[in-house]
Amino acid sequence: MMTYKITIIAGARPNFMKIAPIIHAIQAAKDRGESLDYRLVHTGQHYDQNMSGSFFEQLNIPEPHVNLECSGGTQAEQTAAILVNFEKELMVNPADLVVVVGDVTSTMACALVAQKLHTKVAHVEAGIRSDDWTMPEEINRLVTDSISNYFFTTSELANENLLKTGVEDNQIFYVGNTMIDTLLKQKPNFRPPAVWNHLGLKPKSYIVMTLHRPANVDEESQLKAMVDEIIANTKELSLVFPVHPRTAKILERLNVSHPRLHMVDPLPYLEFNYLVENAKAVITDSGGITEETSVMNVPCMTLRDNTERPETITLGTNELVGTNPEAIKPYLDKLFNGDWKQYKTIPLWDGKTAERIVTHILSLTER
Repeated sequence: MMTYKITIIAGARPNFMKIAPIIHAIQAAKDRGESLDYRLVHTGQHYDQNMSGSFFEQLNIPEPHVNLECSGGTQAEQTAAILVNFEKELMVNPADLVVVVGDVTSTMACALVAQKLHTKVAHVEAGIRSDDWTMPEEINRLVTDSISNYFFTTSELANENLLKTGVEDNQIFYVGNTMIDTLLKQKPNFRPPAVWNHLGLKPKSYIVMTLHRPANVDEESQLKAMVDEIIANTKELSLVFPVHPRTAKILERLNVSHPRLHMVDPLPYLEFNYLVENAKAVITDSGGITEETSVMNVPCMTLRDNTERPETITLGTNELVGTNPEAIKPYLDKLFNGDWKQYKTIPLWDGKTAERIVTHILSLTER
């Protein structure tokens, strides 16, 4: 029997959290005697100093088979570099299926290359929508979903979004969330970062902040107003802010500092989630963090005007605060009053998503 070859694409740090459980599930299927194998392609889209050997060790996955080294440049330059380099890669190492995850530039570009080389594409985390076309990620989602063959989804709403665009029911597989597979598997391994002891942190004595979206960090007056508002309304709590060096420079220039505000370097996965799990709350503009905080039942405030993950609001611990700094205070008041909502189970976010994905892929090999 011919081995069914899968090429798995990852381009940015969160992608690796999403593909780690898929790799484990493929390996388990191989160990059971199934005829399938994978090749892990890192496009190199994001250069991240924390993505060293220890990063792959933490996730218990091998280092990528190849790194296409497509970092830097504008959106167009990066897309072009990935198109050129991944085409060469796929021609030398053909696959039966290319699996793309999430919504980064690599997701869209590699799906496009695969289709032009007549290779089937499966999109993991398909069908989610913010309806905000100013977000590069939304364009990536729309394009990827318009040229994929199979769709692995995290919610019923994602299924509906796909059906509305004409995707056939038998192409959609509602499987859950692989990011949560990784979270649940790694939870026992969370460990305190150096900053935990350095700042003398205690559970629920601090708030974690993460801000990275251009709309929040590139508008200097907006960034300053948000941080000032958070400082003014968080009482005696420490504010731990793992911050991108570029954002740190802007804050320094704006003279944003406070004894309770601690800007630290970006943290590895196990250390960052230890901080999140023990935080009083998280203030963020990241989509993935809203999923993790929900499952860990940690209050989360999202400084965005929209979300592609509404289940984190209806069933999770997330609230959409918006981008007006003045909107932050009422949510912090609610937190300190002890009125924050509790996590209600999100269907299929149970740690078994990757197993379901591989079961479906095995059924595709018979089509």
